[in-house]
Amino acid sequence: MKRKVSGTPTKRPEYDGDVTEMVSTGSTLLDLAISGGRVRGGGIPAGVLVEIFGPSGSGKTVLLSELAGDVQRKGGDVKFHDPEGRLNEQFAKIFDLKFDELEYSRPDTIPELFKGVREWVPKNAKINGIFADSLAALSTDLEMDNDDGDKMGGRRAKEFSEQLRKTCRKLVEKSFLMVCSNQLRQNMGAGKFEAKFKSPGGEALAFYASLRLKTSQPEKIKKKVKFEGKEVTRVIGVNVFVEVFKNSTWKPYRTARLTILFDYGIDDIRQNLQFIKDYTSNTTYSVGEKTLNISIDKSIQIVERDGLEETLRDQVIDLWEDIESKFDSVRKDKKR
Repeated sequence: MKRKVSGTPTKRPEYDGDVTEMVSTGSTLLDLAISGGRVRGGGIPAGVLVEIFGPSGSGKTVLLSELAGDVQRKGGDVKFHDPEGRLNEQFAKIFDLKFDELEYSRPDTIPELFKGVREWVPKNAKINGIFADSLAALSTDLEMDNDDGDKMGGRRAKEFSEQLRKTCRKLVEKSFLMVCSNQLRQNMGAGKFEAKFKSPGGEALAFYASLRLKTSQPEKIKKKVKFEGKEVTRVIGVNVFVEVFKNSTWKPYRTARLTILFDYGIDDIRQNLQFIKDYTSNTTYSVGEKTLNISIDKSIQIVERDGLEETLRDQVIDLWEDIESKFDSVRKDKKR
């Protein structure tokens, strides 16, 4: 049953007092899904390894770039490893990511990437971020030096395991946030009860990552326009669900819906407006006591015109906390 936002949740979570500065994914709802019960507004803390994995075209590079841009805005340094060569100045500008201020490299092999992580000395003492897009493109030294490649297989998995053992402790010691994207590939020979798809590179990354975000198959967003009397249709973005598949920063298995527009990035305003409408008794889109419009596109224009983004975000956080409080345990502390 829908109900109105009270403005103040009935019960706020007991926030962790010892929390480092959090980095935002660009989505209020995903930040909350990751660690909303740990710190108001949620996000990703420093000193952790994050894997973003999912099918092609599901927003992995967008999430990576949104996080990298937020690290820079918070005064930190960014090191961007780009084996696939996707990042350029024009793409970076979408996410307010200053291309000329980050350290950029295109490593060929797994050891080359992780050695660069361990040896990195950023200029700033604040939160600093290392980003790799994507791990699936990395080769091994054996593959690069030998025409026959890795005939027996398994070398990539072994190198990932070796390098992660060397690197993970450094991330904590230096308070680095390391975020890696990875693809999903068909799991050849999978049994009846085994996963049909898995991320390449063995199991090491899944074991060592503190946070794993799984993106869903993208749903295309189409827009129709009239041009000289003809109707023209184009795909302008995608909708995806992101599942917090593994989470050592708070509770796992929360999900968030993201709208990603190709020339804009994550449309946080759209999903925030929809969240409020879906979980209250409102029949139109609104912010606080202000009714906007029955159309979400016109409501977005009003939010941007009147500078209501932060008010909207605060209301979403309050509503989300109010909902989460209903799932609090009512049992007394367990006797140990």
